[in-house]
Amino acid sequence: MSGSKFLCRRNQSWAYRRALKYSEGMTVFFSDRFSVSPESLEQHGALDISLVADLPLFIDPFLLFNSKNKIYRRLHDQIIHYMVFLRDKSREGKVSRALLEAWYCFPEVKQTWLGFSLEGNSGSGLGIDFAKALDANLEQLFPRFGKERITRGSHLEKVCLIREGVGRDNISDFVTNLIKGFLCNYTEDFARVQLRKNQVREVSVRGAHFNYDSETWEARKYLLPWIDDDFVLLSPKDILTRDENWINKNDLIRKFEAIPAAITDAQLRAQVSNYFQKVLPRHPRRAPTQKEYAEAARRTIIQFPALIDYYIKEKEDRGDDATSIASEKVKATEQFFVVQLKELRRLLGAETDFYTLSGGTYEEAHGRIAYLKDVIENKGGHRLFYRNGEPIGQERDLQIAYRLVWFGSPSDVTTEANDGRGPVDFKIARGAADKTLVEMKLARNTQLKRNLLRQTEIYQAASDAAQAIKVILFFSAEEEERVADILSELRLSDSRDIVLIDARSDNKPSGSRA
Repeated sequence: MSGSKFLCRRNQSWAYRRALKYSEGMTVFFSDRFSVSPESLEQHGALDISLVADLPLFIDPFLLFNSKNKIYRRLHDQIIHYMVFLRDKSREGKVSRALLEAWYCFPEVKQTWLGFSLEGNSGSGLGIDFAKALDANLEQLFPRFGKERITRGSHLEKVCLIREGVGRDNISDFVTNLIKGFLCNYTEDFARVQLRKNQVREVSVRGAHFNYDSETWEARKYLLPWIDDDFVLLSPKDILTRDENWINKNDLIRKFEAIPAAITDAQLRAQVSNYFQKVLPRHPRRAPTQKEYAEAARRTIIQFPALIDYYIKEKEDRGDDATSIASEKVKATEQFFVVQLKELRRLLGAETDFYTLSGGTYEEAHGRIAYLKDVIENKGGHRLFYRNGEPIGQERDLQIAYRLVWFGSPSDVTTEANDGRGPVDFKIARGAADKTLVEMKLARNTQLKRNLLRQTEIYQAASDAAQAIKVILFFSAEEEERVADILSELRLSDSRDIVLIDARSDNKPSGSRA
């Protein structure tokens, strides 16, 4: 083959790969990839999930318990029935490691595309440490689980409020696995009506049903959406939330001092107060620290597990608040991560030469940051980072948003890449010779100065990246001033590679206030 023909074919191959990457990148969301209208998903009650990165939402079991939907309440009853089964097995004697793994250790249901993973949709799932912690809690702390007298019902979250090793991510993975059969049916109902034959496949889904006779998890077959050698599961929006479950450990500790007041038994109330004061450290010159207070509260709750029932009863009594707050959280997440990014993508494709710009990863990374900055500063995107008018933004929110604007790119985008000296938020690469790193920070980060001074340079050296960009999100004039002072001190005020994003709510048009 002549050199000119080889070069021509190589260029055609690159053009084809770029066009393929572009077409795949443009289909960020389920509605894009499967050519269905967002309205059809809305009518089904389903979230239009991203097929690039997990959206930061998860199933809250309390929303099942508190729902007016009989199907959801039956799902919650099934969850409790399974927990009682596990509790009874613990009572019978020590459960073997093999059975702990069979009954507790589930993989993350990555096909929902929900959770806390930035790179695709793969999480760690539930391991043996989780199994041992949950088994111990059921056996030792809650022997009456399933037969509560103070609360209206039983709650999975109850066994996750005391000991370490069982957190929000664990509850999310556990609940999703326990209702996986429902999610499969829910998705299949949509697929049979809305999708074409070449978009679905009959799939045998492991762990979709628990057989109480054989005491094993069984597979079931479903007709499900199929992409990239895997199936996809849709989730109803009205069982999703973000940040924390309605019943959660941090909230329990925050409200600990108010719980004894709800105890009708005066003797128990006095015993609780006496024990708490006994285990709370006393210092001659200072008050107990927040950490010491939390530990004393935890020890008291272990000594008097009924406190958890009183806490949960208060949460049950405010169940309608759980539903409305979760709904607002989902709407805010959907508005920013789905609606606004879809509009941004449309503008990029229709009104700019964004996808044909020349240059390498450095210019492209800056371009993507600029568009995300515009969404947050000028198109109401700052609202994602607020709850009840107060900024609660996390670096992870900003990272997810940035990951989702990397559509239609020939570059490889690796999140939380680790080249030997710790993870960096993003590594953008086109082969070994063209790499750019991007770090995302909040202005309130106490380590911001140190990070600006050293961290990304260390990552650069470790990964052989020639360029690094740092993005800083601020929520107030004070935070902006703090960042400006740090940049001035470090002589970085004029650096193009320090990009500030204004997420203040007090300087935006009234129509887009948080």
